[in-house]
Formats: sequence, structure tokens, C-alpha cells
Amino acid sequence: MIPGGPASALGALFESLATLTVRVCAQAAEATTSHLRTNRGDREIDLIVERHDGRAVGIEIKLAPTIDNKAVRHLHWLREHHRHLISDLVVLTTGPHAYRRTDGIAVVPLGLLGP
Repeated sequence: MIPGGPASALGALFESLATLTVRVCAQAAEATTSHLRTNRGDREIDLIVERHDGRAVGIEIKLAPTIDNKAVRHLHWLREHHRHLISDLVVLTTGPHAYRRTDGIAVVPLGLLGP
């Protein structure tokens, strides 16, 4: 039996695939990738892609076709506390279309990414 159930396992696989895809794209752009979690563990950003000049893109990965405000709360925190370093904020999803939310966060299906 898989701990956390099949949905949890599928989410972990989707996050791994998204991370691999972003890392390949970042490497092609000569950028680095990392993960951010605050000391208390109350804030977490799945991926940070950073250029050589220190500017970065914050990325959340969600196994969902639609994104609600709860899904982007950590991205809002990142923009609020590190505005001078953030070039963009993105949520990678399973959805069919890319769009930009009214709060400025891009929602992009993983299938649209590529080097």
C-alpha cells in the first residue's frame, strides 16, 4: 500500500516530472533551481529559478486543472517579502490553457514547457 494513497503518489510523481522539466529548461537558460522552505516550515515554494543576476521566478506545482487562492498563498508571500528579486510567479498545473490570474500570477500547464 502506498502511504498517503494513490492521489498522494500521483501528486509526488507530477511534482517530480515538473521539477525535472523546469531544471532542464533552467539549465538551457544557464539558470539555477532551488527549493525554499522557511525555518518554521510555514512557507514553502516548490521551485525557485534564479538567473545569474539574482532575479528569480517562483514556481508552485499543483496536480490540478484549476487554481484557487489557497494554491498561490505562498507565492503571494514570496512577492510581498522579496519583490526586488522576483521577476515572475508561476503555477504549473494539469490544466488545458495558460493564462494570467488577476493577481498577476501565471498559470501554465506543464505540457507547454520545453527547452
